[in-house]
Amino acid sequence: MIQAIGLTSVPRRHQPPAVDDLTFEAPSGRVTVLLGASGAGKTSALRLLLRLDPGRGVALFRGRPLHRIPHPAREIGVFLGDVPGHPGRTARGHLRMLSATVGVPAERADDVLDVVGLSGLADQRLGDFSLGMDRRLGLAAALLGDPHTLVLDEPAQGLSPRETAWLHGLLRGYADQGGVVLVTSREPKEAARIADRVVTVEAGRLLADQEAAEFARTRLRPRVAVRSPFAARLAVLLTDEAHGSDRRIEVVRESGSRISVYGSSCAAVGDVAYRNGIAVHRLAEETGDTAPAAPLQRADGRPAGEEGALPVASAEGGQGEGAGAGGESGRVSAPAGAPGGAERPPGPAVASVSASPEFGRLAPPGPVQPLLYELRRAVGASSGWVVAGFSLAASLLASVLIARNGQPSALPLLTGWPNVLPLPPAAVGAGLLGALAFGQEFRYPVLSPDQGALPRRLGLLGAKLVVSAVAALLLAVAVLAIDGFALRFLYGAEAVALPGGGSALIAGWIGLAVGCAWAGLLAAGVFRSALMGLAAVLVVPVAVVPLVREVLASPSARSVIGLPDRLRSLSLMQWPTGVDQEMSALLRLLAHPVGWALALSLAVLFCAYALTGLRGRPRRWRVGGQSHDRPAVPEGRPIVSDKASIMR
Repeated sequence: MIQAIGLTSVPRRHQPPAVDDLTFEAPSGRVTVLLGASGAGKTSALRLLLRLDPGRGVALFRGRPLHRIPHPAREIGVFLGDVPGHPGRTARGHLRMLSATVGVPAERADDVLDVVGLSGLADQRLGDFSLGMDRRLGLAAALLGDPHTLVLDEPAQGLSPRETAWLHGLLRGYADQGGVVLVTSREPKEAARIADRVVTVEAGRLLADQEAAEFARTRLRPRVAVRSPFAARLAVLLTDEAHGSDRRIEVVRESGSRISVYGSSCAAVGDVAYRNGIAVHRLAEETGDTAPAAPLQRADGRPAGEEGALPVASAEGGQGEGAGAGGESGRVSAPAGAPGGAERPPGPAVASVSASPEFGRLAPPGPVQPLLYELRRAVGASSGWVVAGFSLAASLLASVLIARNGQPSALPLLTGWPNVLPLPPAAVGAGLLGALAFGQEFRYPVLSPDQGALPRRLGLLGAKLVVSAVAALLLAVAVLAIDGFALRFLYGAEAVALPGGGSALIAGWIGLAVGCAWAGLLAAGVFRSALMGLAAVLVVPVAVVPLVREVLASPSARSVIGLPDRLRSLSLMQWPTGVDQEMSALLRLLAHPVGWALALSLAVLFCAYALTGLRGRPRRWRVGGQSHDRPAVPEGRPIVSDKASIMR
């Protein structure tokens, strides 16, 4: 069961709050529809419920607030809007990536794809998906953790009638197996067709909380739709005849040639038109929307929607906060004549997405889960492979051009680093790979239902640092191998012969690639852009290295430059010649301005990331021997401000 008590959003300047003291319940085994026109506050209410927006109030899921649920993705399936997936990633790859964050086996992706009818399109790229396929994929992502609760924001918007009927059947089957289903809708007919209970909101406040049968009886009424060139005359005749026979009918003018007749039938309206010689172009029975009822009046005469007014209430006839929140758990059908009046067809079997004991016994997500997520994210899209391919090609071309110009040193030949470039192509490529690790997260956020938000946890940062370092290492080794093979084939073995201390030089080259990848990663995390991450990598040789050289050129820093030779002279034992050369080369690399500049840049970027991303990290506290997240808010103030992070 979902219980929302007094949800109130933070009002904008000179504007009322989008959600104002909203209270309702969504019981288990039933479909609850949050109904309202566009701008009524439905989405804002869901975001408050899921702690995505700041505000006040209490939201309970099975009696627990969200911050006391150890693994929200396994208990609450959320779908808010479009699927923010990378267009180059396949549907199976997208769900396998998310399965790592939820802590379920990767095979779970194929199960939920089969449930939503996308098993035949598992290898289709997300950029080629239609709107209906995108909605199905979003529902599959919500079902991935086998949750007991579904929270969906207008999942049927933009779907065809056939797809809408399929979605309604799936949600009905889910609720019939004991799940909690809370969806929003702006269509009263759709709400009456699918819902067991309808919660109507207007201007962010509760307008009515009704059973489906009561909603259909009071909000949706059968009518006769008439279109005639003499509609005004026919309306007068119908009204006069009803007064003469004491029948209760209501005639509403829709337009110049259209009227709606409530409380009558096609036969009665047709008889009146025939007797009076009125041509009728259309005569049909429909179910019309009578529009929301006016808010109840307070005792002092003010409307209930004014500041300080009590919530209106429910279809049960009560008045007050949270009225109509209870009710039996059985399914209620709308009366005949209204949408959903006939017995609803049974929903599809969803045994694979209902609460199952094997998923309940899964171990909680551990440190390896962020690493699996990041690894699947990195290899699942083509952008990383394209960057690596261009880096290898540019490095090989630069190596061949350097060799043709007679470069005497082997290291620039092997790394493709001409003197005219501030960084070698492979280091720039490694920096771009690191920048994409965070840049794509902000462009295509998938870790949180909040569009554009990213839970920047230490575990996620550590996973990205590890994967980007491994990618930079592999790229650097591939550059050395490919360039060395090409130069040996074209110019002979002497062209790639390294001088003494060659191992240390290669280690320094690999360290440069890893440092650039980390610089791009941290900068993209700070500035929320892959382009800014790449710019930060290029700033290191262009701006930071000259600054470091100026510092090292001062008299107080010259002693640091000669530190390697002095350390070697103070050694009490004579190292072998090869080891001595390697140690000397390594110490010279550590004293190089580029190394100092890169280390300084990484330190500054990490501090900036910690200040901007980890400062608001919720504190840890223990309940029943388990550690949970608690938002850093004052005691006694029920605020919903912390993000519902999936990556723990």
